[in-house]
Amino acid sequence: MRVLIVEDDAVLADGLVRSLRQSGYSVDCVADGLAADAALTTGQFDLVILDLGLPKMGGLEVLKRFRGRDGSTPVLILTALDGVNDRVRGLDLGADDYLAKPFILAELEARVRALTRRGTAAPSTVMKHGDLAFDRVGKIAELKGQMLDLSARELALLEIFLQRPGRMVNKEQMVDLLCQWGEEVSTNAIEVYIHRLRKKLEPGGVRIVTVRGLGYCLEKVQAA
Repeated sequence: MRVLIVEDDAVLADGLVRSLRQSGYSVDCVADGLAADAALTTGQFDLVILDLGLPKMGGLEVLKRFRGRDGSTPVLILTALDGVNDRVRGLDLGADDYLAKPFILAELEARVRALTRRGTAAPSTVMKHGDLAFDRVGKIAELKGQMLDLSARELALLEIFLQRPGRMVNKEQMVDLLCQWGEEVSTNAIEVYIHRLRKKLEPGGVRIVTVRGLGYCLEKVQAA
């Protein structure tokens, strides 16, 4: 699940990014309306957390433009503008939920879970690969019915592989997919994540195959 946070308060943005990443989400963050509009024009996200009082372009204008291009991605407005008129205008422009500052982090996380469940069709919520099952919303991976103890990075890496079973993914592509804007992830770190994930999957018969010079892939499930 990929989330875009649009927030110009650096301290608040950092806290939100850390919290959602710890919960297993892939999080990008921008600090002004123009950057948000550009990100939403070129990127694909499962949820947008949008502040209204943004520099360069207001949050309501960002929302209006986004809804003109995308009618389905959930948008959670997060703002200090908590008057009834502000809430009504944001919802009328296509926001799915509204949370006023200051807020309790646990409530925001609950709303994020609810919105991502709503925005994900039920059949595609759980990804399966043989005896491996991964709930994209709950961020839970099970192998032969047993829950796997995976870090947020390992969960994100597993999701990448499950989206591309049998297809090669090189380290540079993984860096691009895992790396959050403003945060560097080295190819050496990718190797560590793959090594750890592989050790947890192989006892259950799920293999990550390495092809020298090409990258890695999740081995296809053999037909019975």
